[in-house]
Amino acid sequence: MKLKNAFYFFSLCLSAVFLQTCRIDDPVVDIPGSGYPGPIGKIMLTKCAVTGCHNTQSSGATAGLDLSTWNTMFQGDRSGNSVTIPFVHDFSTTFLFTNTYKDLGISVPPIMPLNGAPLTHDEMITLRNWIDQGAPDKNGFVKFSDNPNRKKFYVVNQGCDVVTVFDQATLLPMRYIHIGSGQKTDAPHQVRVSPDGQYWYVCFLDYPYLQRYRTSDDSYEGQVYLGYDQYNSFIITNDSKQAFCVGFLNGQISAVDLTTMTLTDSLRGFGVGTFHGSMLNPANTVLYASVISTSKLIRLDPTNLFNFSTVSLTLPGDTTTCNPHDIIFSPDGSKYFVSCMQSNEVRVMDAAKDKLIQVIKVGTTPQEMSISVAKNLVFVTCMEDVSTFPGKHGSVYAIDMNSYQTTPISVGYQPHGLAVDDAKGLVYVANRNVNPSGPAPHHTTDCGGRNGYVTMIDLNTLKILPLEYVELVSDPYSVAVRP
Repeated sequence: MKLKNAFYFFSLCLSAVFLQTCRIDDPVVDIPGSGYPGPIGKIMLTKCAVTGCHNTQSSGATAGLDLSTWNTMFQGDRSGNSVTIPFVHDFSTTFLFTNTYKDLGISVPPIMPLNGAPLTHDEMITLRNWIDQGAPDKNGFVKFSDNPNRKKFYVVNQGCDVVTVFDQATLLPMRYIHIGSGQKTDAPHQVRVSPDGQYWYVCFLDYPYLQRYRTSDDSYEGQVYLGYDQYNSFIITNDSKQAFCVGFLNGQISAVDLTTMTLTDSLRGFGVGTFHGSMLNPANTVLYASVISTSKLIRLDPTNLFNFSTVSLTLPGDTTTCNPHDIIFSPDGSKYFVSCMQSNEVRVMDAAKDKLIQVIKVGTTPQEMSISVAKNLVFVTCMEDVSTFPGKHGSVYAIDMNSYQTTPISVGYQPHGLAVDDAKGLVYVANRNVNPSGPAPHHTTDCGGRNGYVTMIDLNTLKILPLEYVELVSDPYSVAVRP
């Protein structure tokens, strides 16, 4: 009898062991080793960085995005898209693709985890708050916060009132900075970095101010009222102490003392029309502005705006209306280039005589320009060009500044702003993608409009980097590089 009872007890023990070993255990994850703070690490490592999804082994099939550690998350995906933007959950796809709760903001399909249970409301709040606090690692370090002299470039998003800040070393978006009044869509039109690299400035179509931000940490520093107009461009003097802003609604030109952020002069009604592009000669002794819907520039004395004259972009007898858009000087100051939207040309002017010396045919509606000193090239975006590359919409033309030979480059859909970065060997191009027939955006934001994107031209090959297709938000429009 005792033997029978002993056998029965042994059988119960075996059954208990068998049942215990067959139980589905919680996944074993190394949250401290991931670098995430504990609560975030639990979400990421049990819901996102799992087999068949965004872990190291499976990331090759999921856009190259590896969420298994805090460091790999901040490497972005294979196309150069950052998924977590410190301090702004509403521009971070780690939030947008996982949110299913209307009270927390918009949702972007396909909802992640794919084919899995959605994150709980509490988990989404935890994720949102972490991102809005800078998405720090377990030690409290916020990505990209360690170097005030970091090389960057900036893209202003006209449809969303934000500037996207890129890290030059990794080419990843690192910050989204809200700009403007914060009350409405102010349509930021141009961004420029001061020559000393200390500040970046923005002008607006629907907000008559010039705003200033520090390049060290991209914090707001101040603004100055320019007088009522729609300001579409401005230029900064070589010493970074003065700016000139031009408008195309009333034809106003406003001079700003940047050392005090005060308006020092403001004139309108020159009697020649309204303006778009603006540029100073290298010596900063002459200010030019392009006169819309004409074939003229206005030439002004920066120290006395009342002292002005007009410059013709045509030869005697030529009745062409070129509709000048942008102006840029050659590095030696001997000539300047003018993009002509209506005649689909870049016109080259002798700077000493303000006389036309060359007409260069390019693609349709040439607009913004930027110069590579290292390669002796001027680049111009042709936003509505559908002829150079059949089936494509837009191009960039590279023009040799000596021979005037052109090289067309297929870059993206409706390219507009661009900036050369000779130090990196790249040209950054903002593709607006505002036409509904353009490529479908990968995601949406709550600021409306179609998302555009950035592509990058290799200065050595004059071809775009094949894997760099960085989606931003609505209407990326202007680009500037921190020197």
